[in-house]
Amino acid sequence: MKNKVQLIGRVGQDPEVKTLEGGKKLATVSIATNDVYYKENGDKVEQTEWHRVTAWGKTADIIEKYVTKGKEIGIEGKLTHRSYDDKNGEKRYVTEIVANEVLLLGK
Repeated sequence: MKNKVQLIGRVGQDPEVKTLEGGKKLATVSIATNDVYYKENGDKVEQTEWHRVTAWGKTADIIEKYVTKGKEIGIEGKLTHRSYDDKNGEKRYVTEIVANEVLLLGK
């Protein structure tokens, strides 16, 4: 078994890129995927899901240089879950995709 995620979607906002100590880069971006189905009465239903994607190193460099809001991209990576305590001491949970490949699609 392998933890592998592949998505194609549109970028919801310009990526956030940070350079950490030692020069390593971290890029964070949200992408939207759409699903369309029809109810029994024939009504069309469009459902949008938002996915938080993070990338490190060279993959983060590619995102920083070429990815902008509205661009269609494909990503491949793994699904991760983590938690942290916010500034009020409350525990927060995050599910995200750690991308190891980015494919630039469209215009």
